[in-house]
Amino acid sequence: MFKLSLFIIALVTTGVYSVNNDWWKDAIIYQIYPRSFKDSNGDGIGDLNGITMKMEHIKDIGVDALWLSPIYTSPQVDFGYDIANFTNVDPAYGTLADFDKLVAKAKSLGLKVILDYVPNHSSHKHPWFQKSIQKIKPYDNFYIWRDAKIVNGMRKPPNNWLSTFKGSAWEWNAQRGQYYLHQFATGQPDLNYRSKELDQAMKDVFIFWMNRGVDGFRIDAINVLMEDLRMPDEPRSYNPNAAADEYEYLNHIYTRDQNDTYDVVKAWRKLLDDYALKHKTDSKFMITEAYTNVPLTLKYYSAGSNPFNFMFISGLNGASTAVDFKRAIDTWTNNLPKGNVSNWVTGNHDNHRAASRFGVKKTDMITMLAAVLPGITVVYNGDEIGMIDRNFTWEETKDVFGCNAGPLRYHLFSRDPERTPFQWDDTTSAGFSSSKNTWLPIHENYKILNLDLQKKAPLSHYKVFKALTTLKRNVLNIRKSTMETVLITKDILAVIRRLDKKLPIVLLINTSDRDAVVDASSWLNIPRQMYAYIASVDSKIVSGTRIDTKLLRIPGSASLILTTSAQLFELFRYLNF
Repeated sequence: MFKLSLFIIALVTTGVYSVNNDWWKDAIIYQIYPRSFKDSNGDGIGDLNGITMKMEHIKDIGVDALWLSPIYTSPQVDFGYDIANFTNVDPAYGTLADFDKLVAKAKSLGLKVILDYVPNHSSHKHPWFQKSIQKIKPYDNFYIWRDAKIVNGMRKPPNNWLSTFKGSAWEWNAQRGQYYLHQFATGQPDLNYRSKELDQAMKDVFIFWMNRGVDGFRIDAINVLMEDLRMPDEPRSYNPNAAADEYEYLNHIYTRDQNDTYDVVKAWRKLLDDYALKHKTDSKFMITEAYTNVPLTLKYYSAGSNPFNFMFISGLNGASTAVDFKRAIDTWTNNLPKGNVSNWVTGNHDNHRAASRFGVKKTDMITMLAAVLPGITVVYNGDEIGMIDRNFTWEETKDVFGCNAGPLRYHLFSRDPERTPFQWDDTTSAGFSSSKNTWLPIHENYKILNLDLQKKAPLSHYKVFKALTTLKRNVLNIRKSTMETVLITKDILAVIRRLDKKLPIVLLINTSDRDAVVDASSWLNIPRQMYAYIASVDSKIVSGTRIDTKLLRIPGSASLILTTSAQLFELFRYLNF
């Protein structure tokens, strides 16, 4: 006892502290699109106080961290991704004091806060850009400026580079007498990380928000951060459907996935690590967005980031078979660098909702895969109740991506359908706002699809989601389990998690719309008698049902999770449906 007391005294006097350096390794991250989550003041736009008001819901569904899409001061050309002040809150969303209250509430509930960090560009309204136009040092070099190319006496852009949002990636500025690069909207000029002063200014942004309690950052559009300094024309792509002024018309070999991008990420990783060490905080999480191939995506691990795995968004869809799912999952996990963890993303604010991409019956299937596969689960607000896209007319369209495409092609590019307000209940504006006029229209199905209704239903997407987070938090643990995928038929895939010496937990998905009967017991080497822990809403399989795995019937487009009776009892203790 005397030696133990001395040891405790030594810990205190030497300043040893306890931090959590891997809190994110099996976390469930919940993305919030602030404009569409909850409006607290009746102006039809979601805000920070609205998020704080609904923080109990975020805690209730069992997630570990909330990720906020941009809340910064912005003229809203691209709804917050065009930033006029990286260290302040846009008045539409509230104030810095409101942000501090949100963080305090999250911490009181044991939730981490992740903030969107937008490094590629600022708004053209940012003071930096205005000073850069005037060539005021050091801001003159904060952006990427180039002289015009003169062809037959006519002023032309420096090269043929195209904007993601259509048209040339170059915009002429008469005051400065040069073109500036914008890989997105004309109101989003690209920042120049070859300027040491700009590089430091953006590092200071990280520090500002970490000082306010932010636990991590989602890095936007990281793979377009750097460009080839030679700035040659880019070659034609192999996409026959792209118009000559659309981004897909070119193969972006000089504006995407440049090697020095990874060096910038490494420097940020060091900054975050140094901050956590100095301030004795938990590890600061960093996750990067790069829509690129698997090898280039996986390179971000060596730079110190956890790169988004978008296979459920851009690689697979409602027509994908079990073979497709297994190939995609195995490709990712087999190439995952040793010592790192995967992440599995169900949806986000830039892509159609999971229920629309895969079909309503497969909504729970995607959430189940993201929860049962080992690593980080990333979900988009509304996925927990199976929200679907709303169809928009040209006249209703607000997204700059859709508007730039024009009335004949807007529906191919607009991101408005997946950004409609959260459907809380069946009252005015689905409980999102007290106003009938919301920034985007409410989906017309809100009377039959809303959180309040799903809480009262015997089975719903909400209850499936809670069952999944309960399973992930209380039983599945990536550091104490193995995973394997088994193709039973071309339509039936199993994901098996074996937990130390315990019996396995098994997820089965049927990618076909036809019912199937399989001998899962023999194929998977699992007990003949198991129990349905949770099944997809339309499967009509009741939780707690005993299952004969040798003659297992899986309805079309259904998914279910099997456990032992002991595991089932343990999990049911945690659920409070």
